[in-house]
Amino acid sequence: MDNQEKLEKFIREYYYPELVKALKEEKALFVDFSILDRFDPILADELLHTPEPVLKAFNAAAAAVGDTEERMNVRIFNLPESRHLRIRNLRAIHLNQLWSISTTIRGATEVTPQIYEAVFECPDCKARITVHQDSKLLQKPAVCECGRRGDFALVDKKMIDVRRLKAQEPFEITSGEQPGEIIVVLKEDLTTPRMQKKTDPGSNLNVIGIIKEVPKHSKGKLTVHMDMLMEANHVETSQVEFEELEISPEEEEQIKQLAASSDIYDKLRASIAPGIFGFDDIKDAVALQLFGGIAHVLPDGSRIRGNIHVLLTGDPGVGKTMMLKLASSIVPRGRYVSGSGVSGAGLTATVVKNEELGGWMLEAGALILCNKGMISIDEFDKMNRDDQIAMHEATSVETVSIAKASIVATLPAQTAVLAGANPKFGRFDPYTSIGEQIQIPETLLSRFDLKFALRDRPNKSIDEQLASHIVSSRTTPEVITPSIDVALLRKYIAYAKKIEKMQLSKEAAEMLKNFYIDMRNKYASTESTAVSITLRQYEALIRLAEASAKIRLDTTVRKEDAERSIRLMMASLTQLGYDMETETFDVDRLEGGVTASKRTKLMRVLKILEDLQKESKEVAIDDLKAEAENQGIDNIDEIIDRLLRDGMIHEPRPGYLRKI
Repeated sequence: MDNQEKLEKFIREYYYPELVKALKEEKALFVDFSILDRFDPILADELLHTPEPVLKAFNAAAAAVGDTEERMNVRIFNLPESRHLRIRNLRAIHLNQLWSISTTIRGATEVTPQIYEAVFECPDCKARITVHQDSKLLQKPAVCECGRRGDFALVDKKMIDVRRLKAQEPFEITSGEQPGEIIVVLKEDLTTPRMQKKTDPGSNLNVIGIIKEVPKHSKGKLTVHMDMLMEANHVETSQVEFEELEISPEEEEQIKQLAASSDIYDKLRASIAPGIFGFDDIKDAVALQLFGGIAHVLPDGSRIRGNIHVLLTGDPGVGKTMMLKLASSIVPRGRYVSGSGVSGAGLTATVVKNEELGGWMLEAGALILCNKGMISIDEFDKMNRDDQIAMHEATSVETVSIAKASIVATLPAQTAVLAGANPKFGRFDPYTSIGEQIQIPETLLSRFDLKFALRDRPNKSIDEQLASHIVSSRTTPEVITPSIDVALLRKYIAYAKKIEKMQLSKEAAEMLKNFYIDMRNKYASTESTAVSITLRQYEALIRLAEASAKIRLDTTVRKEDAERSIRLMMASLTQLGYDMETETFDVDRLEGGVTASKRTKLMRVLKILEDLQKESKEVAIDDLKAEAENQGIDNIDEIIDRLLRDGMIHEPRPGYLRKI
């Protein structure tokens, strides 16, 4: 009995109902390798080591049993663990065998047709010659049965759909090493619209296929060096996301006990960067960020993000980088990048020309690869301004749109951003607005729900505690062991993220509304033009309150959640949004805009210039400075520079100004 007969028997015994269903749908029969192994271990072993002839026989057997002339594809899944390989460990001995790899899809071509069978006609005897195509170049027959040699006319062809993926090792299995890469080729039913969506850039996949060599050419000539690719036989999504984590009944009970404990928020705070002393508000904010709020889709189709974005700035050497690294390591699809070594294309997406494969390929950046996870961006201020601008869409509506070459696409980037930035002049100055100290566009600054400044101020009692904490962490490391084990915390967050709907209790809604209204109207009765809070902060308050409720596994936002949300917002406003000159809360100071006090000064100087211009078309700078000082306006040089930069005034000749 040959292999095809054995496989026909196998299909009839174990997979006939599935075959009947497959004939009506995608012409693919999915076979569990372990069942084949029990049926015929020798044949199963042959499939692993010489897969091409066995799969060809399998496909023919499926077509024969199904009594169809159409192409049938048998897809093998559930290979033994011994057949799973890391991409970076692929070697020549693995060629032409069936293996399984885990990948993150970095780039993908469009689906294109490819000839798999070509029919040629002999000009002399009119005989038709069928040639199977298995290389990049069209293969023609060498000779006809009548003896003719030379060119033959192509009269017919059969085609299949093909897509090529640029696959990379997932973040989770690469720690400090360059991730391995390989091209994965998908054919026929693996390129359907449903599968195309599953295999778009950013997807995590388990791929089973045959490792093949690809010849390299140099100046049109074949070289001795080869490249590898994987011709996929079976593809399944293996998103290493929160919902994919397996939680045992014992772990579920542990999680519920944790959530019900009265000191759960203290435990979470103690589990985030325990090696860093203090900064409780910031650790609370990061804890809420890990759990996240609820994404709301409104009846008109607009979507309000649930992810929380946090920006950390402040003095050097206080532990920003460590906090960023540790926070991203807790999340399954978390990633740490440094601003000085990242580009906009590396963060969002880009289109590249693939010389070897031909055509254009869409490559996903870190924000897309971290979809439904978290990205920590250190040295955020060192990024190129154009690259920072590329993040606007991702941090607001959580998508990345790209329209380059022949590719127009919108990719999901539902990613929480934890960013770290350093002030221009080293240490943070509480008397200067954040926008003047950090080179980040004002529009991007406003996307962050919470912003904090980590200050390093001499304080004898705190310094003693800090020194003792460092000594004890070195001598007895167990004192900085996280209160909640990282593996359990990851599953705890996963369990909490299953909550997709949440209600605002009347008490919480009233408290948040009253806080917003009170802050908005805080200076309504004064001459101050300061706006202390905007609608963006109000939405952030709700997100933070939802995250607080998630920690308790509660589907209702209660008063205590609203209080925690307000406390963190006030901590952020007090650190970065309080104008000490006017003793007011000013949201423009927090979001990098022109503060109310500075705006007032700018308008007053413009008015002085306008009045002086009534006497003379051009006003001497010294006269303007003198009049401004008489009216009690300081920092006049800085104000004049700002007005010149903004194009409000100009300098017709040295030493003279004029209002435009």
